[in-house]
Amino acid sequence: MTCERIDHEFGFELRVCRWAERAWEPAGDAAVLVSRQLGTRERRWDTIVLEVDPAGLVEREKFGREHLDSDLLHVVRNAPAGWEWYRDALPDPGYPWRYVRESVHEADDRGILDVRRNGNRIEIRRRREYPDWLRRIVAIENKPDLDASAASALADQVERDVALSLADEVWIATRRTGERVEPALFVDLPVEAGILAFEFERGGRIAEAEVLWHPRTLDTAAPGTRILDRPTGGGADRSAARFEYLPPTEKAETRLAIAERAYERGWRSYLDTMRSDCRHFEGRFESGAVLPWCAAKGREQTAAECSGSCGKFEPEPPAWRTRGPPIEGGPGAGIRRLLERRRDHARP
Repeated sequence: MTCERIDHEFGFELRVCRWAERAWEPAGDAAVLVSRQLGTRERRWDTIVLEVDPAGLVEREKFGREHLDSDLLHVVRNAPAGWEWYRDALPDPGYPWRYVRESVHEADDRGILDVRRNGNRIEIRRRREYPDWLRRIVAIENKPDLDASAASALADQVERDVALSLADEVWIATRRTGERVEPALFVDLPVEAGILAFEFERGGRIAEAEVLWHPRTLDTAAPGTRILDRPTGGGADRSAARFEYLPPTEKAETRLAIAERAYERGWRSYLDTMRSDCRHFEGRFESGAVLPWCAAKGREQTAAECSGSCGKFEPEPPAWRTRGPPIEGGPGAGIRRLLERRRDHARP
């Protein structure tokens, strides 16, 4: 089988996300949420699969559809059951209290925290307990074509992922070549990383996903090792590797902050960085997913090339925005509404 239409990593990535949403088998009774292009300041993963507690996910919904950043999490997770001055109620954040006060007011505006003024003091009380909804994070790096240069860069990235162990599992997703032994098995990757090989039907639809190598579960509760610098190799290289340890508490906070952003964004948010108001922008349905299509180029486009700087970009005619249902803003706006509905449906 071939995959003629997927000639870039972006299209491969969207298909992997849709496959994970439909076919990922979580541990136990966990529910699955899928997101993309998330991580930390130092590292961004292509695809993230969250395995979450179903009851906890319902409770998380009560805090709204927007994500809670690390500052808001610090407030809502530590808010007391009864009224207290916020500086007595909350642990020292390690940064100026004025920023905590801003988060308190933001939580009040969003209706997820009770706030009142008692004289010159701001007192807080939790409205509901923040749930323990996250169970596992699975990180997937998408490399449809593993040539020598891509494999070298990928090996370094995955080694760092395994050492830091923010995710419970690390996978590499690639395209099946049909060779007797898949080339991905020859890449010098950490044994802790799993390998998924996808086979496609003509036209780009995923036909099969095969596990070539099963991953090991990483110890997310132990300190992580962040590799800062390492020797480049060679007989004359006498430099030492530099690294630092990430405490388990900081790892747990980072994992939850990543999960919060994944909860809000999902994987269909790719439209936020594309020009869906272009008259050539279309959506193509494939296996229940809506994938971006450029009528001017006659192919799928990447998020990077689909922008105002694209030579084929043409604003949609104003008349498209005045036709009423089912258009109401042009085809691009209709696709955006459809993706928003599907993103909401994929949460609780």
